[in-house]
Amino acid sequence: MRSIWKGSIAFGLVNVPVKVYTATEDHDIKFHQVHAKDGGRIKYDRVCTVCGQSVQFADIDKQYESPDGDKVVLTDDDFAKLPVAEKHEVPVLQFVPSDQIDPILYDKTYYLEPDSNTPKAYVLLAATLDRIDRTALVHFTLRQKTRLAAMRVRDGMLILQTLLWPDEVRSVSFESLEDATAPRPQEIKMAETLVESMSEDFDPDQYTDEYRIELQRLLDEAIASGEGRAPERPEAESAATDAEVVDLVAALQRSLEASGAHGGESGTARKTSGSASRKTTQKKTAPKKAAPKKTADKRTRKGA
Repeated sequence: MRSIWKGSIAFGLVNVPVKVYTATEDHDIKFHQVHAKDGGRIKYDRVCTVCGQSVQFADIDKQYESPDGDKVVLTDDDFAKLPVAEKHEVPVLQFVPSDQIDPILYDKTYYLEPDSNTPKAYVLLAATLDRIDRTALVHFTLRQKTRLAAMRVRDGMLILQTLLWPDEVRSVSFESLEDATAPRPQEIKMAETLVESMSEDFDPDQYTDEYRIELQRLLDEAIASGEGRAPERPEAESAATDAEVVDLVAALQRSLEASGAHGGESGTARKTSGSASRKTTQKKTAPKKAAPKKTADKRTRKGA
């Protein structure tokens, strides 16, 4: 694993030299676009719409077009004059409680390795952050762009997670939720029971990318066949889907039964789901059943 950047964390008057590594990798299977007729690779050419000639990447500048149609061209020299944080410094701006950062703001993650013969300052900073459960907000310049990032501890190691700027997160409101009916207490209890029955500690290793596994298997079969094409496979039968369940309580009850959760909540649900007429019937028949029961008791006593 190669570092993509070197710099130092500015923590007050303490300087912590670090190397930066990309923490994640993409395992998606890559494809080339080809001509369906003869399998020839499709290539893209940067062609100028004015002169019609191919343009080398070094001769390309960037153009901005405003919503009103005004156009401005910027060169690399123009971008170099923009204010950015020191390219090889990661200044700590402040320390904030870790739970105050909304996960929606997290973007790309990087590992930080100490870049010093004596990593004492690195270990001290990591131990301090871990002990006080705080996250450091820092400025981080990468590819000529200053980014806001969160620096925290993971397994004793410092990591950087770039953050989206607040205006990059869309604010949204859905009309369909404005007049939504609040859930009934019974529904909430049953939903809580269902959640509890499905609750476990998070273990990412138990989840696999089934789509990628099957795609790789399909490609391996095609290579083994020597034809360069995927072999014919029988179409998988589509899973039967239930009709729309109008009664939410009934749907929750079925989910509880499927999950094996048969606690007091589910028993209450079965009682409550019954109609009012059933309760009325029970009240009317109760006196009739009471008389034979007393007679039976007296006979038993005489016989005894």
